[in-house]
Amino acid sequence: MSKEFEGKKLLILGGNPETTPLVEIANNMGMKTIVSSARHEDPAKKAAWKAYDVDGMDVPGLVALAHKEQVDGVLVGVADILVPAYCKVCEALGLPCYATQQIVDVFAFKDVFKATCERYGIHGIPEFYLDAELRQEDLDKIVYPVMVKPVDNGGGVGMTVAYNEEELKAGVALALENSCKKRFIVEKYMQCDDMGMYYTFKDGYCSASCIYDRYTTDEQPGFSRVCLGGTYPSKYCDEYFERMHLNVLRLFKEIGIENGVLMLSGFYKDGEFYVYDTGFRLQGEAPHILMKAIHNFDQREMLIRFALTGSEGDVDLRVEDDARLRGKWAATLWFLLKEGKIAKIEGLDEIHKDSRVVANIQRLHEGDTVLPEWIGNEKQVLTRMYLVCNSKIALADALKYYMNTVKVLDEEGHSLLLEGFDVNKALQLE
Repeated sequence: MSKEFEGKKLLILGGNPETTPLVEIANNMGMKTIVSSARHEDPAKKAAWKAYDVDGMDVPGLVALAHKEQVDGVLVGVADILVPAYCKVCEALGLPCYATQQIVDVFAFKDVFKATCERYGIHGIPEFYLDAELRQEDLDKIVYPVMVKPVDNGGGVGMTVAYNEEELKAGVALALENSCKKRFIVEKYMQCDDMGMYYTFKDGYCSASCIYDRYTTDEQPGFSRVCLGGTYPSKYCDEYFERMHLNVLRLFKEIGIENGVLMLSGFYKDGEFYVYDTGFRLQGEAPHILMKAIHNFDQREMLIRFALTGSEGDVDLRVEDDARLRGKWAATLWFLLKEGKIAKIEGLDEIHKDSRVVANIQRLHEGDTVLPEWIGNEKQVLTRMYLVCNSKIALADALKYYMNTVKVLDEEGHSLLLEGFDVNKALQLE
């Protein structure tokens, strides 16, 4: 890799495992990476040139750190909650930032985002009015089950499913505990097809990079449904472009998005699309890995370059991007773990020899313990595997092989793995 940025200093906000590859790519581009987060032991810090324990939301502290290190650029890692701070830090330092305060105001809070989407014909999940006072007249109008979630957190953190009033009250308490703004929303619990719509922006041009189907676990009643994986392209791809894509483009244009990457998460039910979440940053589930393998451009490199220069480089999205993956089929496969200590992992040793596997991002290892508070969010993910094949049948074979091969056992020899998704149903092979 060309090291045109040799010696330049890049401050990266957040240190979670998903941010580690971003740090490593910046290192390979010749930069001196500095990772800052509140937790001393965060994994991304181990890959950095330097690491600090300044909280990613501590704007004055981060600005002081940037001055101390004389950084040349700032970039947010894989964490929605840090995007507002990223915007403020860049503004204070006069450095390039792909976000603006107007964009942050829309995307940082789920309730504001939802209201904005409705103005552009983009429907959100039906919602029930309820505030922290939990007035009985409002509680009596709730139709269960419902999803309770903080307006300003992601990855399943602080989210629960409630089937009755007692569970709802507990869910509200948890959502408030995990909300910096102490706000929450209560929505209809959707049991239908889940989707992701991933966009890339460059110099004002917006490209739909991938539209895919997501599958979530039903094994954990009362918790947010954590992802089990996804298949690309979505079976609803054509319908999405016909009915929703133009509305989404209009929203993005009018709030002023020029550069960056953005995920919309949505449901499909009875011929209608419902958008329920967004993330204006690289995603933990990392569709960019599949895009790099198929299209040969890397969103991480684009964002790193932007942080240093204000330009994402010479990638021509009109030519190089394709939501239908140039006829290929791809998938992400997540392995979710139950509570317990990992004694043995089998089936991952030989994946580097399999040309179908373009990446495997492992979070947990033998000796690690899955804590009770991790259940229902992405902390319970053992690994995310990325597969690219030339046909739907070949992809199905690869998914089934790894679902049957990977084993995770606790100290008593019991399996810690949750069930995977139904491959035949997902790819419409039945």
